[in-house]
Amino acid sequence: MEIYKKSITELSDLLNKKTISSVEMTNYFLERIKTHDSKLNSFITINDRFALKKAAEADKKISNNEHHLLTGIPIAHKDLFSTKNILTTCGSKMLKNYKPPFDATVVKKLDDIGMVNIGKTNMDEFAMGSSNESSYFGVVKNPWNLDKVPGGSSGGSAAAVAACLSPVATGSDTGGSIRQPASFCGLTGLKPTYSSVSRYGMIAYASSLDQGGPIGKSAEDCAILYNEINGYDPNDSTSNHEQKIEKIKLNFTKENASKIRIGIPLEYFSKNLDQSISDEIFKSIDVFKKLGFKIKEISLPNHNFTIPAYYIIASAEASSNLSRYDGVKFGYRCKDPKNLEELYFKTRKEGFGKEVKKRVMIGAYALSSGYYDEYYIRALKIRRIIRDSFLAAFKDVDFIFAPTSPTTAFNIGEKTSNAVDMYLSDIYTTPVNLAGLPALSIPVGYSNNLPVGLQIIGNYFSESGILNIAHFYQKNTEWHLKVPKEFDNE
Repeated sequence: MEIYKKSITELSDLLNKKTISSVEMTNYFLERIKTHDSKLNSFITINDRFALKKAAEADKKISNNEHHLLTGIPIAHKDLFSTKNILTTCGSKMLKNYKPPFDATVVKKLDDIGMVNIGKTNMDEFAMGSSNESSYFGVVKNPWNLDKVPGGSSGGSAAAVAACLSPVATGSDTGGSIRQPASFCGLTGLKPTYSSVSRYGMIAYASSLDQGGPIGKSAEDCAILYNEINGYDPNDSTSNHEQKIEKIKLNFTKENASKIRIGIPLEYFSKNLDQSISDEIFKSIDVFKKLGFKIKEISLPNHNFTIPAYYIIASAEASSNLSRYDGVKFGYRCKDPKNLEELYFKTRKEGFGKEVKKRVMIGAYALSSGYYDEYYIRALKIRRIIRDSFLAAFKDVDFIFAPTSPTTAFNIGEKTSNAVDMYLSDIYTTPVNLAGLPALSIPVGYSNNLPVGLQIIGNYFSESGILNIAHFYQKNTEWHLKVPKEFDNE
């Protein structure tokens, strides 16, 4: 039956027809995790008992015809979404024993409609990384090549979905952490408009940049999940309460395509981009042309300012957010401190990893007296300039196509000693976060047998258009249907 390859719609159809029960489906994916995850390390926590209990409840809802399309479908959550009484570590020693007393809004929404949480996925510590190598729980490996990274920080979620250990997963995107792993693992990943998905219960890295979203095999799966997790949340002070978000319907036609203008930013196809990736992206653009889309070259002239601005802002916000981990309220606590100052110092020294300490120190420096205006305020001004560049471009085009990453997945350990090289992995994704825009990465080909991702960027709250464009492309191509050879079996 090859259940592992099926889409959300196909799995839901199997449940509705009683071809398989949710308990059986959940057991099926739990068995795949037990069989394959030792090669990947994509999960931190596996919720066997809890998942099977939820699956049994879902079967009752289906039997009573009280179900939703997603009822009974297994899902994995990135381990920064709080899950009530279930370990939520954020990939850090600091939270290795933390069990929240509440669910994140995203988790609760999906739980309320009967999705089955099968586990919490590995991630870069506190979402700080581009390779999933900074986790306290070990490196995650790419299903397409076990010597390669899966991308970060949502690498665990991406690896789990790519290896078909879970049909879909949640991720978070602060500077590309949904889109870049989706690109490295041959998946579809949506970073929604900032404020459209609640951050309540999402352990914070950089509050003005963090955004939760779905990772799936296809635009259709991402659209189905996004429809359920978006919307206003009074528990989140940054949640959008003005823009009414309609349910996305995937009904795009060639006639619609002929009215869409796509911008290709010349600055994104510079020497920073691997030539083989550029070739694959332009092949996909040719497909879009044949499907009727109008393609136009545009300019985003401030592109090269994004990395320094992003890392100043993100690190500054991280230094503020992570100050709550002091050994007093919750989380890790050092042993036998002599006084309060030593409690703080030793707890953070022992509880945080190297990458987190580095970014907290950068952020504290940027916010310090005498440097605040020179670094942090200047970065905020650059952020506004970048946003304005996008808005100017959207006067000429409807959507923008760009590479997701300058390279395909790189070797484990290749960039850990060079922070600049690692940070440049996010050169094409961070501008979207600084501007707060929505963007989607879809697979469009291969370079050296590794997936290549194309990024579709839209104006604020244009998720429907982005997902429809991607779905229309995926109906006419098969890149999103590919499964890594080692995991392409029952």
